[in-house]
Amino acid sequence: MEKLITRKEAARILGISIATLDAARNNGLISYVQYVQNGCVYFTDMGLQEYIAKCTHRAKPMEKNATYRKTRNAGA
Repeated sequence: MEKLITRKEAARILGISIATLDAARNNGLISYVQYVQNGCVYFTDMGLQEYIAKCTHRAKPMEKNATYRKTRNAGA
């Protein structure tokens, strides 16, 4: 059986607040374990890894000419 991680530990591992973690859980973004209704909530390492994968976005390439100005000619 996988080790269960408390809310406080999970928030620390992810680098987010407990409130943000609870919001992600309530929105269905992260899986959790709860043995009884209104009981303690736990997370698994696999669940945290899946959440990180969902929240990871690929970097977009930077545009070459971000401005409309033309560069000066050194010889002119």
